[in-house]
Amino acid sequence: MINKRGSLFAVSVLAVVLTGCSIGGGDTYNGADAGTHGVTVQATGTAKVVPDGVSFTFSISVLAENTEEALSKVAEGSEKARKALEEAGVVSEDFSTQNVSVYPEYASSITGAQSLSGYRAQQVFTVTLRDTAKAGEVVDAVIAAGGNALQVYGVTPTLLDTDAAVAQAREAAIKSAQAKAKDYASLIDEDLGSVVYITEISSPSSPIPLMVSDAAVSSAPMAKTEINLGTQEVSVSVEVRWSLN
Repeated sequence: MINKRGSLFAVSVLAVVLTGCSIGGGDTYNGADAGTHGVTVQATGTAKVVPDGVSFTFSISVLAENTEEALSKVAEGSEKARKALEEAGVVSEDFSTQNVSVYPEYASSITGAQSLSGYRAQQVFTVTLRDTAKAGEVVDAVIAAGGNALQVYGVTPTLLDTDAAVAQAREAAIKSAQAKAKDYASLIDEDLGSVVYITEISSPSSPIPLMVSDAAVSSAPMAKTEINLGTQEVSVSVEVRWSLN
């Protein structure tokens, strides 16, 4: 979803090349050679958008006397967490197991000696929450279901549908490239001609996590969790070449 009021086009020109003889650092231009008579510009367009999803990562972790007991208790806790997700309307396709592990856990004494504390079993889940308005409510429900065995690794607003944002950033990049190309053509008393080629030289930038936290769970009532979505940037870089008339 594009936030029209908050939308922002931030544009930076990365490089300009005028092909032919030397101008400045390494840029070149040759007005006498019609075959290379042109201007090439690289530019980046950026759009700021409000995330339309929330990524939620948590684990069920249990310490027990043996591996069988540890794995059994993790399975019980994981089933409760799954049920909480399903009751909140999260479809099975939107949550998955990332890892299941079991290993011995040791404690160190003051002297440095180690003793076996038990066996730690853990199952890690990643969930995609598409209803951002209910994201905090879903997180709270899962935490309540998992109890003290549950740990939250991250609750991260993320952009799921990038099509509109990419289109907006791409338009900004092309407009910027054209404006800069006209400026350079004007500086050498030429008119900008037709486009020779357009190349998209970078993919949209990956969303940057906005919130990462741990959750401590107790028997006391929890305050409701509120997920602040903020904004994220989507960028597209292009290289465009025009002929010069």
